Amino acid sequence: MHSIEFCAGAGGQALGLEQAGFHHNALVEIDTDCAATLRLNRPAWDVRCADMNAFDGREFAGTDLFAGGLPCPPFSIAGKQLGEKDERNLFPAAIRLIDEIRPRAIMIENVRGFLSAAFEDYRNGLKAQLEKLGYKADWRLLNASDYGVPQLRPRVVIVALRREYVDAFDWPTAQPHNPPTVGETLLDLMAAGGWRGAKKWAAGADDIAPTIVGGSKKHGGPDLGPTRARRAWATLGVEGKSLFNETPGPDFVGTPRLTVRMVARLQGFPDDWQFHGRKTASYRQVGNAFPPPVARAVAHNLKIALSVQKHFLVRAA
Repeated sequence: MHSIEFCAGAGGQALGLEQAGFHHNALVEIDTDCAATLRLNRPAWDVRCADMNAFDGREFAGTDLFAGGLPCPPFSIAGKQLGEKDERNLFPAAIRLIDEIRPRAIMIENVRGFLSAAFEDYRNGLKAQLEKLGYKADWRLLNASDYGVPQLRPRVVIVALRREYVDAFDWPTAQPHNPPTVGETLLDLMAAGGWRGAKKWAAGADDIAPTIVGGSKKHGGPDLGPTRARRAWATLGVEGKSLFNETPGPDFVGTPRLTVRMVARLQGFPDDWQFHGRKTASYRQVGNAFPPPVARAVAHNLKIALSVQKHFLVRAA
């Protein structure tokens, strides 16, 4: 099965789709660093560094899955929540492209603020627009920690399917066990430079991470978020004011900071996934990503739904 993804970012959702068995017809991303990251890790992918608003989707008509990680600021609790009035709102562009491509299924990720009472009319309007195009839409708030990611990270996933596939789709179920703690996840990386205090630190970092905040080009740098987030990191023995370039050395004393690689692992990226750009740009890519394990879980069930219905149609014929 094939997919096309918009606002692909650093590849969190794209990687999850790949792991679920989807082949990417194209990945569209306007940020040059993110596009370079995608090409760096998967040279064979067709990466289009382009504005979604101006993209012509007719070339990809009939692609099985339309996926996207649309910008979060219009709905983010941390922002002004301007919704449809925000210039970064790309849902109108998504509806236009869905109309041009007419995929069998749709998967869009956004922040939990999308479910705010303030946006009820907007959600209903979106559902009605998809209904007119022949899709039945649903959404659910998923916590990354329910899918093995050592981080809470609540995210809304919007799924829409053509009517003949709706009954075959089930939302993924949470894993029966808790994810590893921050200490368990990062011990080997913290100890890589010979830091003698790594094991003691890991024992104290005995919970999952708070939600990692990537920030935007206008706001946010290579730190772990605002004051409240830094307090949460402090309880895990992590200094959140900035990031380390390297892991702590043998004689390090004090509270360690995370590296971009450590944050990427907490986000569910494999260690061999590279990020293009300097520290701030790399961290922003990681912090704004959709954790691959969550994307994989939803995409896996979408593939099953599309496969079951396709098999049924073939047999009926």
